[in-house]
Amino acid sequence: MKHITVLLAISLILLPIAGCGSANERLNSPDISPASENTATVQPADETDENVSQTPDTRGKRAINAYFFDDYEIIYRYQELHPDFPYRIMIYSFSTTDGNYYVALDEGLREGGKYIPDIYAVESSYVEKYARGDMAQYAVPYRDLGIDVDTLIKEADIYQYVIDMGTNSDGQVVALGYQGTGGAFIYRRSIAKSVWGTDNPEIIKNKIGPGWDRFLKAAEELKKKGYAIVSGYDDVLHPMMASAENPWVIDGKLIIGPDREAFFDVAKQLHDNGYTNNTETWTEDWYNGMKDAGPKKVFGYFGASWTVSYVIRYNCGGEKPGEGTYGDWAVCEPPAGFFWTGIWIFVNKNSEYKEAVADLIRWITLDSSEEGLQYSWASGTYPANKSVKDAVVSGKIMRKVSCESDILGGQNMFKVFDRAARLANGKNATQYDESINTYWLGAAREYVEGKKTREQAILDFKNQVKEQLGIAAD
Repeated sequence: MKHITVLLAISLILLPIAGCGSANERLNSPDISPASENTATVQPADETDENVSQTPDTRGKRAINAYFFDDYEIIYRYQELHPDFPYRIMIYSFSTTDGNYYVALDEGLREGGKYIPDIYAVESSYVEKYARGDMAQYAVPYRDLGIDVDTLIKEADIYQYVIDMGTNSDGQVVALGYQGTGGAFIYRRSIAKSVWGTDNPEIIKNKIGPGWDRFLKAAEELKKKGYAIVSGYDDVLHPMMASAENPWVIDGKLIIGPDREAFFDVAKQLHDNGYTNNTETWTEDWYNGMKDAGPKKVFGYFGASWTVSYVIRYNCGGEKPGEGTYGDWAVCEPPAGFFWTGIWIFVNKNSEYKEAVADLIRWITLDSSEEGLQYSWASGTYPANKSVKDAVVSGKIMRKVSCESDILGGQNMFKVFDRAARLANGKNATQYDESINTYWLGAAREYVEGKKTREQAILDFKNQVKEQLGIAAD
C-alpha cells in the first residue's frame, strides 16, 4: 500500500488496529494523548516521498483530497483494487481527540482551494452537524453523484438508522457508513447459568429486557447470587440516551423527555441497591470487571461488535478459551435499541471530482457484492483488519457471512448484531449530543450520589447547557 499522510498541528495518530477496534481508542481511551494545539493548519505530504502515489491527475490539476481521521486504509485498498482509477488521492489524516479534525474539516469546506475536502469522513457524534446542521450546505446528495441510491440501499439492506443519520433536511441521502455499530448486551455465560440455569441468548434477552424495568429485575436476581449486572451505573447512559424517542434539542429548545429523565431513576436504583461495582466507563476498574478483578463479578457490558472484538477480547485476562473469561461470553438484544459510534462518508458539493468519486463512495457504502469493502470487512479478508471479522451496515452481508467467535463460545454474533441494528434509532441525534450527554451524566452523578436533590441537579444541568451551548430549556 502507498500511504499518504498529512499532519494537523503536531499529532498524527496511526491507529494500530483498523475498523471497529479503533473505536475503543476514540472513546475516551487513556492511551491516546490529545494534540497540544488547537490550530487547523494542514501541511501537504512531500510528493517526492517514495510513499506518495505518483498516479497522474488526468486533469492536470490538484489531487482528490480525502479527509479521514481513521480507517484511511480504505482509500489505499480501493486504489489497489482499481488500478485504472485515473486520479491521485491525497489522504489527510488528523488527530481527533480534542476536535482538531473537525476544525480542519470546517476550514477546508469553507475556504476551498488546494486543500478542499472532496470526500470526508464524519464520526457519528458529528453527523448531524454535517447532514442537517451548521455545515450541511456542503454535502451533496448521493443521487446527484449518479448513484442509484434507492435501488442499492434496498439491494444491500442498509440499516435504517444509518440511512436516517445520513439524510438531509430535504430527505436526500448525503452520507452512509460501512461499520455496523448496532448495540447489544454482551454477557457472561457462566453467570447466566448460575442465576437462571441457562446461557441461551434467546432466553437471556427476555431476562434483561425489553425495557429497563426487566433490566432492574434481572439486576436484583443477579445481586442475590453476588453478581453486578453492569460495572457502573453510567454503563446504561449511552444505550438509554441513544434509544430516546426524540432529540435533546427541538426547534432550538432543550427538551428533557421522560425516556431521558428515566436515566436518573435507573442509575439511582443501580447505585442505591448495590447492583454494580460503582466504576466509571473506560477506567481501569471498569476494564477489570471483564476479567473478574473487581469486587463483584460483572454480568455484562453494552456495546457493538467492536466491543467484543477489541475491548473485551483484550481485557478478559486470556487469549483462548479457558484463560480468564475468554470464551465465557455471549451476546443478545439489549433492553432498548441503540448504536454506538460509526463513520459516515460525505462528498463536498463544491468538489471538482464529484463524478470521479462516485464509484469510490458506492464501493465503500453500498456495494453488497463480494468485491465491495463491506464484504471483505465482514469476512475478515480486509487486510488492515488482520483477519478480524467486523459487523457492517449491509444486512445482506451480515446474513451472508458467518462470524462464529471463540470469545463468545462459538456463537455467530452477526445474527444478533443484525437484529440489534434494526432496533437502533437514527432520528434522535443533534449536533450537541456529545456535550449534552456529558453534562447529563454529571448531573446524574450529583443526584445519584446524594450531593444534590433531583430538582437542583436538573436545574443546574439546564443552566449549564444554556451557558455552554446557548440552548435554553423549553
